[in-house]
Amino acid sequence: MMVKLATVKDRNQIDSYLEKIESSTLYHDFRWGKLIEKTFGHKNYYLLCEEDCGRICGVLPLVHIKSRIFGNLLVSMPFFNYGGVCADNTAYRDRLIEEAVKIAVELGAGHIEFRQVVPFDNGFPVKTHKVSMRLRLPGSTEELWKSFPSKLKSQIRRPQKEAMSVRIDGIEEIESFYKAFSICMKNLGTPVYPKAFFRNIMEDFPESTWICTVYLGDSPVASGFLAGFKKSLEIPWAASIPVYNRFSPNMLLYWNCLKFACEKGFTEFDFGRSTADGGTYKFKAQWGAIPVPLNWYYWLRNSGTIPDLTNRNPKYRLAIALWKKLPVSVTRILGPKIVKNIP
Repeated sequence: MMVKLATVKDRNQIDSYLEKIESSTLYHDFRWGKLIEKTFGHKNYYLLCEEDCGRICGVLPLVHIKSRIFGNLLVSMPFFNYGGVCADNTAYRDRLIEEAVKIAVELGAGHIEFRQVVPFDNGFPVKTHKVSMRLRLPGSTEELWKSFPSKLKSQIRRPQKEAMSVRIDGIEEIESFYKAFSICMKNLGTPVYPKAFFRNIMEDFPESTWICTVYLGDSPVASGFLAGFKKSLEIPWAASIPVYNRFSPNMLLYWNCLKFACEKGFTEFDFGRSTADGGTYKFKAQWGAIPVPLNWYYWLRNSGTIPDLTNRNPKYRLAIALWKKLPVSVTRILGPKIVKNIP
């Protein structure tokens, strides 16, 4: 076998491989590396493992992030829930990891983060506190509605009584989505991605991305970004504007996303990442979603400790508190400069 850096000429062969291997995710697509490079300026390395006959037997997308504040690291894949090694067997997997470590050493990176669903058994330290919440979808929206308890149905009807409406579309909904998303991120004390990030995704993946937005009149009150891959529809980002939360627009948002998934023929809805037993975990569980363990493995230079670049890290507490006090207009300017280095 051999491992090489993939080029655009390999894309069709990679697409065919990802389509047939069960462990592949949307974020193993070759296009993501170039998209991240275009949006954030980070160099990407897409490793391809081939047998002597030229058949692909494994892939590993990597992105190099280097900053004075957050460090020097390789991630597969930053900004998303999934990534890591996708390979036919452990021999091909280990060969890809070996090559990734060589690159990390050459770059002086302090660690590599592999965002795996399929677990490793190679002794790498791992974080397992996050889960992916997933719902198996029935064959029709009628069956799905019947499966909900009466309390959930009542919560879905609540925003409808306020005359809220829903629109699902493509890039036309970017402005509405970004308004809700940037306000929500500011209130969480989290730097917001640039609008160009979402626009670039929809331009590069027009066949598999949508935005669902809940409106009160002409004003967006909640919105979610949808991405499909194989038979699964994922909502990696969703947000609502707090002043309207008493009307439960999120309930109408998620119901319409689930309806859309059923109508499009998806058989699974991925509610995204949550901390086990946390607030978002319980919100997603009420729809019938089941937790799927996520395994984030680390190669650590010099046997260091697992890094914590999340908002749970106490050293970011003051920065988060100050960020919440900034005007939204300011966070939309400053946020993209910071968040590009937070994987």
